[in-house]
Amino acid sequence: MKRSGTADLPLHYGKVPPWLYERMSVLGLSIIEVILMDYGKDEVLRRLADPFWFQSFGAVMGMDWHSSGITTSVMGALKRSINPNSQSLGLYICGGKGKFSRETPSELIQIADKTGLNGTDLVRASKLSAKVDNTAIQDGYQLYLHNFILSDNGNWSVIQQGMHESDGTARRYHWHSENITSFVEKPHTGINGISRGRILNLTDTEASENRKGILDISHTDSAEVMKDFARLILPAHHDVQASDVDLKRLGALLYVTREQQPQNFEDLLMLEGVGPRTMQSLALVSEVIHGAPSRFADPARFSFAHGGKDGHPFPVPINTYDESISILKKGIEKSRLGNSDKLNSLNKLHQIVTDAEKDFTPDFDIQQVIEEERQNSWRFGGKTVFGDAQKPNNPPKAIQLSLF
Repeated sequence: MKRSGTADLPLHYGKVPPWLYERMSVLGLSIIEVILMDYGKDEVLRRLADPFWFQSFGAVMGMDWHSSGITTSVMGALKRSINPNSQSLGLYICGGKGKFSRETPSELIQIADKTGLNGTDLVRASKLSAKVDNTAIQDGYQLYLHNFILSDNGNWSVIQQGMHESDGTARRYHWHSENITSFVEKPHTGINGISRGRILNLTDTEASENRKGILDISHTDSAEVMKDFARLILPAHHDVQASDVDLKRLGALLYVTREQQPQNFEDLLMLEGVGPRTMQSLALVSEVIHGAPSRFADPARFSFAHGGKDGHPFPVPINTYDESISILKKGIEKSRLGNSDKLNSLNKLHQIVTDAEKDFTPDFDIQQVIEEERQNSWRFGGKTVFGDAQKPNNPPKAIQLSLF
């Protein structure tokens, strides 16, 4: 078992409105389904164990791009949509926030009874990951959320979050058990793959060695323990600023989706008729599905898919959101019937944007892009927790983006 990373986030309060939560559940499930189809269950677990990917995943679904609320809302939405389909997907989500976190052991035992997995070892893994982050790592954060994501092959990830009341921040911890075929016979030892964190062997056949691993990590300075983890630290400001975004990547995305058209790309003919605004959203959804790990260093960029519930960088475009869901769901349904052209087009869309980045020189004002999105938000059913977007008195000027 290895802790794969952490994320430090501004602490946000408040609830996700039902109109967004419903859509997050559907879009989140659809994204996970495509990843399952193309890359498999283990890749879903790897993605969820990456703090940068997870934050980008939440941002593309319309949550505030930098807040602690992404963790609770995304995991809640996924549990709601994945668990009723667990048998066909081969994935299960246990635990949650507050009292629901304490239900994890009983949920794991129930799943173990259905799947034949070793429930005792799963419960031990759940409890130990929580114990290390809540007790052994003395960093001042008290856990209030614990989710255990399990595949029917026995591999799993843990996402949990702690609160630091004195400085108004939250810290999200990601754990990943990778390539474990048996918790007893073939335990992890040492560093597995790229060194992104200390590996703690939970499953040594000698119980004393297991306890020694806990003692080793509990007597190590927390800064030393965490130095190799993938660590995401997000700023306190709520608005999206140029420093929060890779402008070359964002600019190339806007150029391809606004200035070009699907008919100009043979690979995108299955998306012909899709408007530029929906194409912009689909390109970012496609990147979350198919992008390499290095693509997620700037989670704020993914908020340009469907905005944010608090209006940052702009209101959630409900109509566009629904169109994104519809296209993705239709692609999944057709793929199940043997026709994967539409899903392949989404993959090609990501590749075309990536190729355009090579020659793109960013020469635009991101605040102007955000303002244009806000001014046009009413056209796309823009909505925030504060109400519906209103038609402006003075329409904005369109932004021209040039590749060279």
